[in-house]
Amino acid sequence: MNQASLLHKVALSFGGRPAVTAGTECQYTYSELSDRTARLGGVLRDSFGLNKGDRVAVMMKNAPSFFEVLYATWHAGLAAVPINAKLHPREAAFILDNSGTKVCFISDDLIDGISPLTTEVRSLQAVVATSGPDYDALFEGPAEPMTDCGADDLAWLFYTSGTTGRPKGAMLTQRNLLAMVMNYYADMDGIGPQDCMIHGAPLSHGSGLFALPHVAKGANNVIPLSGGFDAEETLALLPHFPNASFFFAPTMLTRLVNLPGIGEADTSNIKTIVYGGGPMYVEDTLKALEVLGPKLVQLFGQGESPMTITGLSRAMHMDTRHPDYLKRLGSVGIARTDVDVRVVDGNDNDLPVGEMGEVVCRGDVIMAGYWNNPEASREALRGGWLHTGDVGAFDEFGFLTLMDRAKDMIISGGTNIYPREVEEVLLRHEAVSECSVVGRHHPDWGEEAVAFVVTAPERSVTEAELDALCLEHMARFKRPKGYRFVAAVPKNNYGKVLKTELRAQLAAEGKP
Repeated sequence: MNQASLLHKVALSFGGRPAVTAGTECQYTYSELSDRTARLGGVLRDSFGLNKGDRVAVMMKNAPSFFEVLYATWHAGLAAVPINAKLHPREAAFILDNSGTKVCFISDDLIDGISPLTTEVRSLQAVVATSGPDYDALFEGPAEPMTDCGADDLAWLFYTSGTTGRPKGAMLTQRNLLAMVMNYYADMDGIGPQDCMIHGAPLSHGSGLFALPHVAKGANNVIPLSGGFDAEETLALLPHFPNASFFFAPTMLTRLVNLPGIGEADTSNIKTIVYGGGPMYVEDTLKALEVLGPKLVQLFGQGESPMTITGLSRAMHMDTRHPDYLKRLGSVGIARTDVDVRVVDGNDNDLPVGEMGEVVCRGDVIMAGYWNNPEASREALRGGWLHTGDVGAFDEFGFLTLMDRAKDMIISGGTNIYPREVEEVLLRHEAVSECSVVGRHHPDWGEEAVAFVVTAPERSVTEAELDALCLEHMARFKRPKGYRFVAAVPKNNYGKVLKTELRAQLAAEGKP
């Protein structure tokens, strides 16, 4: 069981099909990618002296070389450690050291920050730039046979975003990745050689994981020349690529939908947009459906259960006649085919329908544990179930609605306030383009809600208007007790709002 075998098999049947494209120019066919993977894999074993299970890091903007390094790593029986290119060298140094990485492949723009780490990270033997004659020379040797891997062999060390401390490396095995690939076909979308995926989101994260089912079926993987997401660039690429799929964070989807002129643009080549990784508000989903049509699929997952816990299918997005349509649109769907999902209390007892608790899950897609962190592994996987840290509730039909991360819940006067519920109401105001609600210390009530609000261009709204909107739609105790009108809310490299920074800002202000 080796992900590289899926590449080599598809190269036999669809070798002439484009495997990786930069902009509109094909960089490698599947035959070429398979061959380059086998050559580089041999170099990793023979020239770099790496042994089965050793770690190889990949730190670059989205680029064609990501694919050949990733699959060469697996071809040689090694474990990949993808690292977001936007991280500071100090953050990268921690991941390289913690993972015991021996070789790190980087793009040229990172050389000055990452190359010096060979003298600081004990395990790091080499930092290799993925362009130039030295890199090209790595492919001049013979193609070497693929190393067999067991189902439980480490394949991908997925480091968490680390918004509340040091990131942890979720150990994803060959079994985990294969389960994720098969789950994609079962619950999200069918894929064939006529399809493609345009990678605007980081390949080191969700877009890279969703590249795997596309590679396994011979689809084209398209890298925007910017190496990231730009709504206008995405729109310009569409005419060249029929049957195009995307993985978007909700913020990326809303940026595309709100692009000036999007209503008149030809988006017919979009096949599927899978979105997830953060809250997608109902109002934003409705607008996306209005603009793009029946092309949305939602997922709920995390690095510890790669992109696979629950899902809201394309059909569920379009079931407008169902009496619970809007409620379901605000959910994250139902349990994926091969995953068991429960909602539990603090003692891991099942909670009844409608009652909020922690979401836990199990299945072949669940990580093996955290790298070199047995204590955190035991806590996260206690009882054989992954404890996600997310708070949610099931309805009577098995649809899961998430409220917040457990750490983001606000407890005021002994009563729970879920920030997402408040945010959904605030976003109903046409002048509010984005908002985030966090808790602030209160000497009597414990906490109270404060809303950070971003207004739409050339629009304004008053605190009194937002208060009135809240009182119209929810209990008085839930409404924010303060508002901060800001130009933007802080986000990490994957587009998730950093509520820790917002709470720190409130704490620095002192008393309310």
